[in-house]
Amino acid sequence: MVKVIMGGTGSGKTKELIDRVNAAVTEEKGSVVCIARGSKLTFDISHDARLIDAEDYAIKDYDTLLGFLCGIHAGNYDITSIFIDGLYKVAGNKELAQAEKFLGSLEQFAEKYGVKITVAISEDVANATDNIKKFF
Repeated sequence: MVKVIMGGTGSGKTKELIDRVNAAVTEEKGSVVCIARGSKLTFDISHDARLIDAEDYAIKDYDTLLGFLCGIHAGNYDITSIFIDGLYKVAGNKELAQAEKFLGSLEQFAEKYGVKITVAISEDVANATDNIKKFF
C-alpha cells in the first residue's frame, strides 16, 4: 500500500509524516524506516524508527531510490513501513511525470513485499494526476 501526502511548502506535510511515523512505531510489530534529506527529523521521530539521511548515499534519481529501497528491504525483511519525506529532494528530480512513474513502481514493490509506504511530495495538490490521486 502506498499513500501520498501532497501539498505546497508550509502545508504541514512533514508534520503529518512525523505523526504517521511515530504512530507506526507504537502500533506495528515490525521495523519502521524514514528516509529524508538531512537530519532535520532527528529529534521529531521516535528513536525506535530508523532514520536514514539520503545525503549519505548516492541516490541521484528515482531508479537509484527504488534500488536503495530494495536493498534496505533485502537487509531487513521485518520492515513493515517506509516513509519518504520530500520525494523530490530525496530523488533529486522535481518532474511530476517521473514521480508518478516512480509511485507505480513503488506500488508494485509494496504489494510484493507487504510493506506500507508513505511519501510526502512538495507539489500543489491541483497538479496531481489521476494516477497520483489514487494514492491519497
